[in-house]
Amino acid sequence: MPAIIDMLMPASGDPYAEMAAVTLAPYHAAFASAGMTIVPRPWDRGPGTGATTLALFAWGYHTRVAAWRAMLAAWPDDRLLLNPAVLLDWNTRKTYLSALAAADVKIVPSWFGDADQASVDAAFDRFGVNELVVKPQISGGSYCTARIGRGATVTPLADAIIQPLLDSVGGEGELSIIFIGGAFSHAARKVAQPGEFRVQPQFGGVFTAWAPSDDAMAIARLALAALPAAPLYARVDLIRLADGSLALMELEAIEPDLYPDIDAGVPARLASAVRAIIDRAQPQ
Repeated sequence: MPAIIDMLMPASGDPYAEMAAVTLAPYHAAFASAGMTIVPRPWDRGPGTGATTLALFAWGYHTRVAAWRAMLAAWPDDRLLLNPAVLLDWNTRKTYLSALAAADVKIVPSWFGDADQASVDAAFDRFGVNELVVKPQISGGSYCTARIGRGATVTPLADAIIQPLLDSVGGEGELSIIFIGGAFSHAARKVAQPGEFRVQPQFGGVFTAWAPSDDAMAIARLALAALPAAPLYARVDLIRLADGSLALMELEAIEPDLYPDIDAGVPARLASAVRAIIDRAQPQ
């Protein structure tokens, strides 16, 4: 049966709306092949009339947090949102890392609070490093993310997360494991350019396909099992600590890039997972 899929996109007037539309393009044909039509919908307009709603391209929520969380809180129970609203809200603030650590998921050492001169100076000693990364607890795409060396003057940042800068970001890189429909889909290795600590393409990061090890998969599955709701899609980002062990850097369940340029089968895999959910919801 044909179905309409509302795709939450950047809110009205967002400067990244055009870029999001380009990024969405590869998914249209895959969904059409599965009998579904994607209809872009600004996330600040709330639910549409489609069979289900995907939040995969809800870019810009981190700059309008109150509106984003109000939209999630008001989401009607009879409108299917993927990922579930409870998971999207939980994943909005990076303090979710503390919840995952409490569930025995090894995370990158992190301190949460207001980043001022005193707290940053203390973090150097706490983590035993000479460089830190400071970013907002609600952010995306390295938004307002700073690299700070020991002895530097700090620009205060409220509601921050402070972490050690890890040398592996420019070596082995960040290791991303992507799950679709509850199953492993594919994985990517993301390496920062020399002298850079951000791995996003706009900062010159190099992305390649990667085959995850057993220990990497174990951490990823443990993290997924600790989520407040099962995700349709999720990206688990790992990184190598100074002691050689892997740790969770981030778990993105709101609007992760699924890297279809690395695996061309991603759009079809996502479409199949959405189609299965719709078909299960149809009256027998």
